[in-house]
Order: sequence, then C-alpha cells, then structure tokens
Amino acid sequence: MGVALRAVPPALRGLVMSMRGCCFTGRIVFLLVCVAGHASAWAADSVGRKHMPAALAHRTDAAIDRALTTLARAQQPDGGWKGVPTTDPAITSLVAKCFVQSPAYGPNHPIVERALDFVLKHQKPDGGIYPAGGYGLNNYYTSVCLMFLASIGDDALVPQIDRARKYLTKLQWDEGEDRASTDSWFGGAGYGKHKRPDLSNTQYMLESLKQSGLPSTDPVYRKALKFIERCQMLSETNDQPFARGADNGGFIYTAANDGESKAGTELSGGRVMLRSYGTMTYAGFKSMLYADVDRDDPKIQRALDWIGKHYTLEENPNMPGQQSRQGLYYYYHVFARAWLAWSEPVFTDAEGVKHNWRVDLCEKLLSLQSQSGGWVNDAARWEEGNPDYVTALAVLSLQTALR
Repeated sequence: MGVALRAVPPALRGLVMSMRGCCFTGRIVFLLVCVAGHASAWAADSVGRKHMPAALAHRTDAAIDRALTTLARAQQPDGGWKGVPTTDPAITSLVAKCFVQSPAYGPNHPIVERALDFVLKHQKPDGGIYPAGGYGLNNYYTSVCLMFLASIGDDALVPQIDRARKYLTKLQWDEGEDRASTDSWFGGAGYGKHKRPDLSNTQYMLESLKQSGLPSTDPVYRKALKFIERCQMLSETNDQPFARGADNGGFIYTAANDGESKAGTELSGGRVMLRSYGTMTYAGFKSMLYADVDRDDPKIQRALDWIGKHYTLEENPNMPGQQSRQGLYYYYHVFARAWLAWSEPVFTDAEGVKHNWRVDLCEKLLSLQSQSGGWVNDAARWEEGNPDYVTALAVLSLQTALR
C-alpha cells in the first residue's frame, strides 16, 4: 500500500492507514475517492484559504503553477536541480517538495520520482544524505532531504527516513561529545559534527524532525531548547555573558563561543550588544513552539514583542543597511513556517496595526515574481542568487500560506 498511500492527501493518510484491516475493495474505493478529491483536500478546504480573499488565493495558485512550470524545465537529466557547482540533493529536495505539495503534480509524478531517485543516491551508510565530501553542510543537507522524503508519505521510505533522523540526532551537540548542559554548544546543531552549532542549522534540524513525525517529547527537542534560549537576547532566561542586561527578546545566530550575530552589533542602554534580526528571531520563535514551550512563557512573549516592533516583509528586519535584503527568501520561508506554527491568522504589531500574515506574504511574493515565473534575490549572499533555490523557497512559502 506504500505507493498508493503517496497519492492520498497528507491530511487523510492517517485515516487510510487505519483502514489496513478493511477489505481490498473497500480500501481501493476509499483511495479513489481521496485521489479524486485531492485538489479540494489540499487546497480549497484548507484553513489558509479561509483566511484570505478568494481572488488572492486564485492569484497565488496561478503564481505557483507558473513557478512549477519554470522549475520543471530546469530539472536536469539526472533528476536533480543545480546547486554549486553541479546538481545538488538539498536544492533538489526543496524544489521537489514543491511538486509533492501541488495538486497538479503530487508525490507520484515522474518529476518527483526522478528527484527521489537522485536524492536517495546520496544517502550514506551513516544515514546522512549529502554529496561526496558534504562541503561541511551535512546537517543542512540531511535536514532538507528528510523534509522531502517525509512529504511523500510513502511507508516504503520509512527505513531511509529513520536512518536520516538518527543521523541528525547524533549530530546534535550533547553529552555524547562531552558537552555538558552548561556548555554554550549544548543542544545545538552545526553544519557537521566538527562545526560549532548555530540557530539556523538547529532550526532546520528541528523542522525536519517535526515534519518527519518525531514527537515533541523526544529528548532532542529539550536539548535543543537549551541552545535556543541561549540565542535569545533576554537576560532573564539566557545565562550567557553576552546577554547580560539584554531584554529585547530577539534572537542571534549562535550562542556558541561568546555569541555571534550576522547582523553585527548595536548600542542598547549605552552598551554594545549583539544585534537580533528577523530570520533568527522567527527561527527561534518557531523552534520554541515545536519544543512545546507554553504560549504564555516569557521567552515566547518577548519574541512576539520583538516581532511586533519589527513586523515587515520589505526586508530581513533589523539587518543593517544594505544587508537587509540578504537572506530575504530564507526569511520569507521561516516567517511562513513560524506563523503557521503559531496558528493565529492575524497578528497585532506594536503600533496596534493588525496583520493577516498570509495576505501580507502572498501579496509580497506575488509582487516579486519575475516574468519567467521564478524568483531570485539581487542580494545573492547565502545562495540566493540561485533561481532554482530561491523559487523553491518562494513556492514553499506560498504553499504554507495556503495551508
């Protein structure tokens, strides 16, 4: 039933799995009903569509269709999409997941099957999924590839998914690497086993573990939470010296090695402090929700305070000057995933302005789509000059908004 299950909308797979004891004919009839109605199950009846104007939802559908047409043409003969310098399993996984989640294609489409074959060729005996050498990006590669595998919903992929999950949890810095809970590295994940942890890699790890079904009761979330709270500029819960006196509630790139922010520093209360910024604040906020931190917890509330003062889609907020467009599409994606995790359709900012985040995000991304159907960032840092990568992030963000 593994292949057939891939044709069923994700929201209905649990019900189908529960019918395994039914007669063969009953299961087939139910599957056909599910498949026939998959467009409405994935799209028309979604929560996201109920919280945006129908006309905008239709425009968003059309934008996604144009983008997928462009991405389909860019698939290489080996089934992958280009990274640097050649076809890349992480970028392939991001793009292919867009097709999996599209009612017009779905998990059984030949585009997805070719991509799946390409990605699985990169799974190593240790369970990780990364190219030869890994470029030191093994955690990132495996996390992104795991999300793609999990999205397919094929129980035949469970062994590969389990191996990838185990690989990721072994990469987490903890007692196994002689890192005590008092260590600033504890609980975090980096680009590889010998790389210091950062919040970007940690949030990717947690996102992939959650999407692949690892329950929030697993110790990996509790350990990660220790690292995450040390990346928040909030002295009441952050025990690191660099956070002493900090109270803005935003997040920085890493707590390791006395802290680092990709946004640099800023003056606060007459002191030079590490500067919080958008991508990492939404990443930290989302990850705390995945770890089941209570919504009334001061860490959550202060993160929302920071977001309320910096709510925007015009830039990666609080990145200084010309850096504010760097990582912009990464920001859009983590913005979408964070608000989906928060599960409230409207957010009120510090000025009292109400924002429907789905409407804001869709309108912004649609305004940035090129005539060719794709997206690219003219601030090309962090691979955002790669149109396949950026288009995938944009489509995944739009698909998240429509959920």
